[in-house]
Order: sequence, then structure tokens, then C-alpha cells
Amino acid sequence: MAAVVRLSSVCRRGVKPLWYQSTLLSRPLVVPHKNQEQPYLLTARIHASQALYAGSGSKAASLHWTAERALSVLLLAMGPVAYFNPGPVMDYSLAAALTLHGHWGIGQVLTDYVHGETKIKMANAGLFLLSTVTFAGLCYFNYNDVGICKAIALLWSK
Repeated sequence: MAAVVRLSSVCRRGVKPLWYQSTLLSRPLVVPHKNQEQPYLLTARIHASQALYAGSGSKAASLHWTAERALSVLLLAMGPVAYFNPGPVMDYSLAAALTLHGHWGIGQVLTDYVHGETKIKMANAGLFLLSTVTFAGLCYFNYNDVGICKAIALLWSK
């Protein structure tokens, strides 16, 4: 069994851990630049690529990020609601939310890993086709079969 040592008991003995020093906790990492007299923050150089930079006036990326997080929270809330109140409205809501969540997620993977103008266009066309077929298939399943909520309940019952 591992021994547990209180940090205050170690610090009273004159040993001060490196990560506990207040100067390290309160100051950001600063690196002096060769051409400038003023140092700049190291984190200020992250994401300096102009191809991915949307511009300071654009809020589209921020709104998209917020919408993705809102949809994720909505999906978390839809689980218990779908369990206690299954029905067509919940089935079609799940179909739309799951398809949109998957579309945005795969879209981010494509953004990260697909390069080249032609490849990006082909990948995005494939993504839209996949998302359309997924949504149509879930709607078909909801209309002609038991629906998403009942299907999951049937899977859990066996």
C-alpha cells in the first residue's frame, strides 16, 4: 500500500516541491524573442497558421463550437427522456440529433486529416451523402418499424 504524505508536512521540513512554488503557479511561460526587446508568451504562437485562421471579426467558428457543445448536452438529456417517454417525436428528434452529431464529428476528422483541394471536396461530398443516408435510414426505421427508443428498449430486454 502506498504511503500518503501531506504536502504541508513535507514543506514544514524545509523541502519545497518544484510544482508547489507560488512563482511557478502565478507566472506564464515567457520566452525572449531575438528581434524584440519585449518577451512574448509562448502560448501566443500556437495556431499561427494563416490558412486555418478565420480572422478576428468572424464569430462563425465560436458559434459552431457552441452549437456542438449544446447538441452534446442535449443528447445527454435526450437519453433519460427517451427512456421514460418513448414516442415518434423522440424517435425523430434522436434521428436528427444523432445524425447531426455524427456529421459534425466526422467533419472535424476530415478537416484534420484530409488535405488537398480535390480530396477535401470529395470527402465533404461523401460526408454529406453518408449523413443524408443515415438520416433517411433512421427516419425509415422510425416510420416502418418500432422506432429508435423501442428498438433500444428491446435490445436491453434480451
